[in-house]
Amino acid sequence: MSPDLTKVVSILNDSSRAAILDALMDGKPHPASELALVAKIKPQTASFHLTKMLDIGIIDVERHGRHRYYKLINKEVAELIESLYSVSPQSKPKSFNQVHEYKQIHYARTCYDHLAGYAGVQVTNALSQNGVLEKQSLDFVVTKSGVDFFKSLDIDVDLQQSKRRSFARCCLDWSEREHHLAGALGNSLLESMFNRNWIRRIPKTRAIEVTVEGKREMNELLSIEL
Repeated sequence: MSPDLTKVVSILNDSSRAAILDALMDGKPHPASELALVAKIKPQTASFHLTKMLDIGIIDVERHGRHRYYKLINKEVAELIESLYSVSPQSKPKSFNQVHEYKQIHYARTCYDHLAGYAGVQVTNALSQNGVLEKQSLDFVVTKSGVDFFKSLDIDVDLQQSKRRSFARCCLDWSEREHHLAGALGNSLLESMFNRNWIRRIPKTRAIEVTVEGKREMNELLSIEL
């Protein structure tokens, strides 16, 4: 028998659960109380929705003493959600705060564990244009000069290739309709940018702020203006 797709569709066909899944797209574990605030529902209602998502296996839970923290089960679920975003109609913001959040999310955000949005696509395109990456079908290949480039950012390309996950995959960006860099290499690049204070997380959202230092360094390294 084929897998029951209707169960997954029924989970996604609810605005509260969709809001919870969107919050979990930052790849971090969150308590139910925080997810309830994001979805603008009561904690008891959030727990009900989380139980349903646990039952079909699209999220996981970490237990730390009496506290529970929820996260997406794996990167494949995140990729599925990102793909659905790319074919879904975009809601128009209805308030000043929503307009501000809309601009932040579109400019730069985490897509599970790598950089997405305008900034993510611009960085990926610049890596290709500067001969660091070469696109082959739906994957990226690191060039010889690219190995040295990533080494300068303390990223060991061989180590990233040896991990049990996709190495440098093309991920379709739902807001830009172009590919950004995903996989182990995309994750290591994101972490390197965090460590260098080129980017920082914006609280209570998966939007990312590119710092003044980050804009300067990426302009010098890749000739892009963010």
